[in-house]
Amino acid sequence: MTEKGIQFESVDYTKEPLSPSELKRLLQSAGLKPQEVLRKNEDAYRQHVAGKDLSDEHLISVMTEHPELIQRPIVMRGSKAVLARPTDKLSELGIE
Repeated sequence: MTEKGIQFESVDYTKEPLSPSELKRLLQSAGLKPQEVLRKNEDAYRQHVAGKDLSDEHLISVMTEHPELIQRPIVMRGSKAVLARPTDKLSELGIE
């Protein structure tokens, strides 16, 4: 986005953790379920998620306690967000 001259605010949620309500709102804006943004190769995934039948609410709580579990970047523009993996998903926000 920097290369395209698009101004943005970056939030590193590994350093500035999101609250459960913030994460829930972000996921809703992206139309994503918590399971869809999990990083499954993390130790925290194996310790806190793998093999467990967690509700979305519980999973969101675990993800806010262990933000390394959240895939990134999640890009928000206006009231809509996308998981920008791959980066061509940004076109869904009108970013070419």
